[in-house]
Amino acid sequence: MIKTFRIGCLFSAKNISDYLKSQHSTVSVNQIQNYTEYLSNAFLIHRVERYDLIGKRIFEIGEKYYFENMGVRNIVIGYRITDKGKILENLVYNHLLYKGYNVRIGYYGEKEIDFIGEKNNERVYIQVALKIDSKQTAEKEFGNLLKVQDNYPKIVITEDTFEGNTYEGIKQYSIRDFLMNF
Repeated sequence: MIKTFRIGCLFSAKNISDYLKSQHSTVSVNQIQNYTEYLSNAFLIHRVERYDLIGKRIFEIGEKYYFENMGVRNIVIGYRITDKGKILENLVYNHLLYKGYNVRIGYYGEKEIDFIGEKNNERVYIQVALKIDSKQTAEKEFGNLLKVQDNYPKIVITEDTFEGNTYEGIKQYSIRDFLMNF
């Protein structure tokens, strides 16, 4: 069950059940949902709701899950270099929890914002990207945040450092700076 979780991807019990059926293992959608709840109650994974910024509502389906302890995840499915961006996203999520934020996944129309952190009636919007190494990546990561028209802080977190102060008012932190100073 835990092998089918993908960090930071929309969760679908039906898709997992279908995958397991294709592997000649029948597990119902209800069982998948129960197992997911058990893993969450055991603090192995965290369920993160999706929040519609325009409609100001929580989506009923399509949540995401993040691991409490990446070591457990790596033991079960192994470390893969291709997962580095998602591991970075999981690290940011765990840090926000550690700092006392209530965390949700944000949606602004069709655009996703990796995290909306709320604490003490304040909000922060965060995008996580392994690297900003092209104009297209910069437009995607910063552009999602530029669409949100309020005055709360907006941050992009990457593995690399940023040359300059901000990108149209949006701060960029290296993961090291974020963990040490946020």
